[in-house]
Amino acid sequence: LMSHMTPIMRDADRLRELIPRANLCPLGSGALAGNAFGVDREFLAKELGFEGVTPNSLDSVCDRDFVVEFLMWASMMLMHLSQFAEDLIITNMLKGVEMDDAYATGSSLMPQKKNPDALELIRGKAGIALGKAVGLTATLKGLPRAYNKDLQEDKVPLFEMVDTVKDCVAIATGVIVTMKPNPDNLIKALCPEMLATDLADYLVRKGVPFRETHHISGACVRLAEESKVSIDTLTLEQLQKIDARFEADVMKVWDYEVSVERKISIGGTAKASVQKQINDCIAYAKT
Repeated sequence: LMSHMTPIMRDADRLRELIPRANLCPLGSGALAGNAFGVDREFLAKELGFEGVTPNSLDSVCDRDFVVEFLMWASMMLMHLSQFAEDLIITNMLKGVEMDDAYATGSSLMPQKKNPDALELIRGKAGIALGKAVGLTATLKGLPRAYNKDLQEDKVPLFEMVDTVKDCVAIATGVIVTMKPNPDNLIKALCPEMLATDLADYLVRKGVPFRETHHISGACVRLAEESKVSIDTLTLEQLQKIDARFEADVMKVWDYEVSVERKISIGGTAKASVQKQINDCIAYAKT
């Protein structure tokens, strides 16, 4: 989940960066060349709550890049939510989490099956958002520097995407708040082959270059596959036949919790590292 939080935070930053460029008042630009009546554009902008005025009257009426920028932002935001949805769909399928009935529906065929419909709908919206962004960009690309009726086509995708992003964020939030993790099922899904890299790291800690340990670990994986056994059942003798630098303490490699706790770097999987990431997210949410 934390791997999905950081891109969402970047999306929030991008939205904040987008707002000042969009929050400029075009009023007083006229049809294309400004106005001849001394209209105080800065006064109008201030009264209407804008941060400033658009600097060029022709550009004010003939470009909609601020709409395209928002649509591109929305497509990226929904892409990240789509990735989050896909991971949860897979985890739900593996019984790693249980979705609340409010965000799932029963199967029309199998009564025991619960379909993650809300997440699938979020996933589907990402492609639609990108299509709308590209579509409006294509509409703008050939327009001359003047107001053109083609520009009316910016309204529908803009308003639709505002509503879509709001809805998808609300649904994703509801899914997270109401879902129930099933740690026992997640533990059952673990397999020793996940720790093949830890086997390579074991030799790295003994001074062997990783390029070499990678091949050694690969040979151990191959031996286990050829022997039709799990890699963690290979004996010390079998491991030492592949490389004599394996010692009795190599068997500690097959401890999942130890593997997780060894990743103590910033952004790693150790409990302290994950807690720091959580704390950073909480602090960010308060800004």
